[in-house]
Amino acid sequence: MTKDCNLSEERAKSNPLCSTITAWGKDHEKDAFEHIIKQFPNVPVSIVSDSYDIYNACEKIWGEDLRPLIEARSADAPLVVRPDSGNPLDTVLKVLEILGKKFPTHENAKGFKVLPPYIRVIQGDGVDINTLQEIVEGMKHHMWSIENIAFGSGGALLQKLTRDLLNCSFKCSYVVTNGLGVNVFKDPVADPNKRSKKGRLSLHRTPSGDFVTLEEGKGDLEEYGVDLLHTVFQNGKIVKNYTFDEVRDNAKLKDGELEELLH
Repeated sequence: MTKDCNLSEERAKSNPLCSTITAWGKDHEKDAFEHIIKQFPNVPVSIVSDSYDIYNACEKIWGEDLRPLIEARSADAPLVVRPDSGNPLDTVLKVLEILGKKFPTHENAKGFKVLPPYIRVIQGDGVDINTLQEIVEGMKHHMWSIENIAFGSGGALLQKLTRDLLNCSFKCSYVVTNGLGVNVFKDPVADPNKRSKKGRLSLHRTPSGDFVTLEEGKGDLEEYGVDLLHTVFQNGKIVKNYTFDEVRDNAKLKDGELEELLH
């Protein structure tokens, strides 16, 4: 999926259209964080911090580079650090440990550690009734107060049929800002399986009949043949429609494919 921002330099700094973390590029993660923090100084703001390395983000970016901005926030407008990959309990505990070393904690009336009111954590990845209890018990064991964290849950609230079941999700892979193309990708250190494809993508059929996705515009090379992807939505307009019968036909398993999947 590509995204064409085409913003002037001044607008790119102020317009939230391109303020998602990965759209800034890996080398500008700190700039993305800072942009959001400054855009929303008076309300709680939750920022995904695991696009590349959640632990570096907590220790270096939040805990050092942007620390003065965080400390200037109020209890009514805290930064809420959001890890979004890895083992939920291990990740939460390590994030709390790092933040607890970078920001002054205090003990509540029951002797549990509490981060300063201007910074909190939210865990949404992998949360269900069982993992939530594991996280809470793990925090209790390590003397972290539950007031440090909030939880979110999606598909696990019901049948737990989530994107992770088939390891499939839609991600932005390419943006153009001021005429400059940028490869966009997520590569969490805590979960390599969540690494997303980068750059302009193309889909090709191999001589054996299989499909292969090429990244970073490599499909422009003639040796790979025609790109099978079609533009469906562009600049706010639907340019190609599919009937439900066409969708069914495209998704239909061919002879032998079901048996191959079962084995």
